[in-house]
Amino acid sequence: MIVIIDYGMGNLRSVQKAIEAVGSAAEITSDPDRVAIASKVVLPGVGAFSDAMAELRRSGLDQAFREAVRSGKPCLGVCLGLQLLFDASEEDGLHQGLGLIPGRIVRFPARPGVKVPHMGWNTLRILRPAPLLAGLDDQPSVYFVHSYYAVATNPTIVAAESDYPDPFPAVVWRDNLTACQFHPEKSQSVGLRMYKNLVDQ
Repeated sequence: MIVIIDYGMGNLRSVQKAIEAVGSAAEITSDPDRVAIASKVVLPGVGAFSDAMAELRRSGLDQAFREAVRSGKPCLGVCLGLQLLFDASEEDGLHQGLGLIPGRIVRFPARPGVKVPHMGWNTLRILRPAPLLAGLDDQPSVYFVHSYYAVATNPTIVAAESDYPDPFPAVVWRDNLTACQFHPEKSQSVGLRMYKNLVDQ
């Protein structure tokens, strides 16, 4: 059973529909006990880092997701779900994250001609053959909406990057934990292939 974590901040139904489109059922839940018995877990998200972490802690979903990762289940973070995996975020102050990946989340710097948030289609540059990226072209295009990005302490966890205008991590991967800064569910056939890769893990 694939579980999509509901902490009140995510395009949950579109993630669920994308997983269903590649032939698998997916349950949306805010119950830590359902996360505990899942075979795979998706942590999606749209919105503010601090609000998301506060709700994850209040509901006990933070510990449920950490335990899912520790137990070896395939786990996927999407957009804000990627950012929450890191130690801390500088969004509206300094806020602690889930601490599953060393590093922090920072805002795109203000530059002439560069709009923040970064919004729209952009190309991935695949650096490592992560399971999520299996079967994709060398430079697939995916859909981003974000103002902040990850700075990983260990750059070897970065499986794919994109440019805005400098390189930033677009996919991070370590063992059973993968996360993408973009929205696979908004990335048409490329994104569906990624969800199929998750289903097949």
